[in-house]
Amino acid sequence: MMPAAGSISSLVAVLWLLNVVLDTGGQLAFKAAANAPGDGLTRWLHMARRPWLWLGIGCYVIEFLIWIAFLSLLPLSEAILLGSINIVAVMVAGRLLFGEKLTRLRVAGILLVTLGVAIVGVAG
Repeated sequence: MMPAAGSISSLVAVLWLLNVVLDTGGQLAFKAAANAPGDGLTRWLHMARRPWLWLGIGCYVIEFLIWIAFLSLLPLSEAILLGSINIVAVMVAGRLLFGEKLTRLRVAGILLVTLGVAIVGVAG
């Protein structure tokens, strides 16, 4: 028996949101881990001892499973476009948490990606 269309769209929305949160969390954790002192092997050993690296890896493992579930419900062409909102989330979070610059071109890119995702989301 096939689930109702409403429950599938709700599941798609939940999986999409989880994907965005986990991908963004993983990127931010990797960035925090990469802010380690030292050079070469010393730096890598320091990063390996920090929980940020392992949090990032954990986020990516779970996100991989979520992504597979998401792909099982949507065509790849639609899923990949919806998934591109991760770029926006990472850029905004990078600005808020790490003080990274958002130039006019980057803001224009954020707006264009967001518009594209909204069009794909509405058009389905």
